[in-house]
Amino acid sequence: MAPKITTLLFDCDNTLVLSESLAFEACAELANEILASRDIPDRYTGPQLLSEFVGQNFRGMMVSLKAKYKYEMGDAELETYVTREEDAVIAKLKEKLQPCVGADAELEKLAKQGKYHLAVVSSSALRRVQASIEKVGQDKYFAREHVFSAATSLEKPTSKPDPAIYIHALKVLGKTPEECVAVEDSKSGATAAFRAKIKTIGYTGSYEPEEEEKMTKVLTDAGCVVVMKDWTEFDASLAKIESGEV
Repeated sequence: MAPKITTLLFDCDNTLVLSESLAFEACAELANEILASRDIPDRYTGPQLLSEFVGQNFRGMMVSLKAKYKYEMGDAELETYVTREEDAVIAKLKEKLQPCVGADAELEKLAKQGKYHLAVVSSSALRRVQASIEKVGQDKYFAREHVFSAATSLEKPTSKPDPAIYIHALKVLGKTPEECVAVEDSKSGATAAFRAKIKTIGYTGSYEPEEEEKMTKVLTDAGCVVVMKDWTEFDASLAKIESGEV
């Protein structure tokens, strides 16, 4: 018999809100500044950065860029850029952010049912996640202490695919992996949930139509037990997990 599902854990960026393209615009400007300061000729656009580092937070991106281009960056300089990135991204989000199509209706329905505990589990900085869900009015569905950030909530900041933020969320919520379901849109996020032994619904609705088929395979390979391309499919996807079908 399948364990009773009590808790739903939602990724934020491009799962609940359409934030990634806005955020990566700001990230690209800072990444290019860093590369220029090291006399590295390469430059990124927002979409290029998104394609290469989707699902990672800015701190994780900076680690990846350092490894790729083999330059040094001390902790103090990194923290300065992390703060600047947060400020720049939040400004863009407050100006332009929209919810993912259908996410609001699903959250409202879940809140009315009152059947599940709802939480957000994100790689992004806590300030950014809070600003995002507040901008689109989703904050009313999540208790402030149930919004978790791999960049902020942990003693040692990290980023998905490290499962640490999911493990931390389970501990704070007092839940086991078996009674939770996660919803993720990226390989890194799905991998993090899988490593935390949480059954995961993949979501491809924030991708362009020509990318959906590829991302369905990416998310399945990363451990998602079912993949939906629209929030209207959430009930049926969750039912498959609750029935033990997947």
